[in-house]
Amino acid sequence: MRRLLIAVQLLFLLALQGHGQSIPASTAASPAQITIESAVVPLTGPWKFHTGDNPQWASPDFDDSSWGTMDLGPTSGDPYTHDSGFVPGWTTRGYAGYSGYAWYRLQVVVTRQSGQDGNEPLAISMPARFENAYQVYVNGKLVGQMGRFTAQGVSFYANRPGAFSLPRELHPGATLTIAIRMWMDAYTALVVPEAGGLHGPPVLGQAGIIDALQRLHWYTIGQMEASEFFEIMVQLLAILVVFSLFWLDRGEKAYLWLGLSCTISLVYVAFMVVEVHTTWVRANSISGSLPFVVLAVVQKGVWLVFWAYWFRLEHRRDMVWLYRVAWATVLLLVIGASLLSSPIYGDIISAHAVAWIESPLKILALLLGLMLVWIAYQGIRKNGAEGWIALPAVLLVALSFNTQLLHIPRLFFVYGISIPLSRVATLTSLAIISVLMLRRFLQGQRQREQWKLEMEQAQHVQQLLIPAAPPLTPGFIVESVYLPAQQVGGDFFQVLPADDGSLLIVVGDVSGKGLKAAMTVSAIIGALRGCTLRKPSEVLAHLNRVLHGQITGFATCAAALIDPEGEVRLANAGNLAPYRNGEELPIDSGLPLGIVAESNYSETTYHLEHGDRLTFVSDGVVEATNQKKELFGFDRTQAISNQSATVIAAAAQEFGQSDDISVLSVTRKREAEWDALSRQAGAIQEA
Repeated sequence: MRRLLIAVQLLFLLALQGHGQSIPASTAASPAQITIESAVVPLTGPWKFHTGDNPQWASPDFDDSSWGTMDLGPTSGDPYTHDSGFVPGWTTRGYAGYSGYAWYRLQVVVTRQSGQDGNEPLAISMPARFENAYQVYVNGKLVGQMGRFTAQGVSFYANRPGAFSLPRELHPGATLTIAIRMWMDAYTALVVPEAGGLHGPPVLGQAGIIDALQRLHWYTIGQMEASEFFEIMVQLLAILVVFSLFWLDRGEKAYLWLGLSCTISLVYVAFMVVEVHTTWVRANSISGSLPFVVLAVVQKGVWLVFWAYWFRLEHRRDMVWLYRVAWATVLLLVIGASLLSSPIYGDIISAHAVAWIESPLKILALLLGLMLVWIAYQGIRKNGAEGWIALPAVLLVALSFNTQLLHIPRLFFVYGISIPLSRVATLTSLAIISVLMLRRFLQGQRQREQWKLEMEQAQHVQQLLIPAAPPLTPGFIVESVYLPAQQVGGDFFQVLPADDGSLLIVVGDVSGKGLKAAMTVSAIIGALRGCTLRKPSEVLAHLNRVLHGQITGFATCAAALIDPEGEVRLANAGNLAPYRNGEELPIDSGLPLGIVAESNYSETTYHLEHGDRLTFVSDGVVEATNQKKELFGFDRTQAISNQSATVIAAAAQEFGQSDDISVLSVTRKREAEWDALSRQAGAIQEA
């Protein structure tokens, strides 16, 4: 198949060089003599041309001697592809700004080369570039069309090759009157350079050769548009990756903005493919429609916000005015572009107003591009190497905003593949962003390893500060359990016995979690161990003075001094009240530690009989939450408060741990246990 296409292309080139006959200008007034050889013949004309519309102009008997002429021989390069075979449209050939109907007419006499099969049908191939729709008549008979012509108007589609067989009754020496009815809408005249009519000559030849030529045209179109399908695949992959990253890290807003930009690009390119390669929608009904014009402009603002978030500039004060100016610029661009979009242009905005609208739009686009470059500059200042890596992508995006103002080609061709500058900017940006993401991932990995090491060290320190086993406490049984929600936590407790047999219990909870809370716990325990005070109210006042101004949050705390006779003196700084034998003890509660520099705390006195149990729990027990979002609550806590610390902690953890859990219970030994212990101690002393 590939060899066939190459052979057809060579035949076509030979035809253009004279092996088939093109129509000389001197014979335009009378039917041209055409000899169909093994190649094809380009009908360069000159053709008779007239604007307007009249069904009679398709008739072979119509007198077109008063019409103007239009030569379809190549005269300049295609403004998009720079192809030397391009024929400028009628807007640059004496009919500037004209849109609507126009007709081409040409009469030829067909003869066949000696020895050719006279029964081989003929066909005509229309050029692949034209605006916007046409009908082909041969001897007054419609042989084919591109677009839909109805009484309500003309529906047209993206340019595509078209070939149509001629009636079989044509015989050698027959005169053919070829009439082409063209139609172009006003929006096309605005946005397409050198628009209007045919941009190449129709080609007449044997049907088999024309068919092969059509396949070659479609192969070329598929090759040119291959980059669209490549971008769709890249954008789909990028959207999947970026939104997955945002789902994993909701705090990284740059992923969200990048995902929005990729989504806009994907939607735009996907619908462009539908518009170009199918007849499901009219041409410009997508690319030139108001919603997609708005999307294309909004994407410029999305790119700007993405880079601001990527460089961590979003919280700077000077970014506030930049955001306001940027989105105001985007809004003005949306309004201006909307005025030049379909269907507003042509129905509401006249062609004379275009220049007044386009010039401000170019200035606004330049302003938006300069703001993007300024963000890149700030990114270089703040991030150094990362800013320099991102600079090419930022500059490409900024240039794609200003192709008209800077006279930069919007379309490039690489080995026959058409690549718009916007696509180059998008794909280059995604490639560079992938490099930056990998770089940040590796940096984050190193930071996570360092963080893990620091957390392990903090956990080790906290284990030393809050030992798993309580100290020896004659006369009392102390049980404690500590279950941090993370590697380190903010709950703390200390059991400090004295030589007189008394026992000082201090329990509490620091606001927050993690390493910061653990550091505050270390400061509290350090202050406790260096404190010689024993009265609970004085202990809390001392801790309050130490913490005030040194921590950003606060700490709740309760202190209890239990003497050998069972008297308990309690002071509280915003902590949960303890339970005695399953009943909550009412105690006065003062301000948490660290809020006010000088704070006084009152004491409440209770008594523990032999066998009584005093239980302290942290709010991690009460606030445990199950899958139904139900709290463990005070009622459940009180119901099990006379159980061992291990049972209470396990129950809260199983229910659904959401915070640090700590439980400490102190049980005054029964008299028999105390007497046995005293006799044992006396025996040891005598020995």
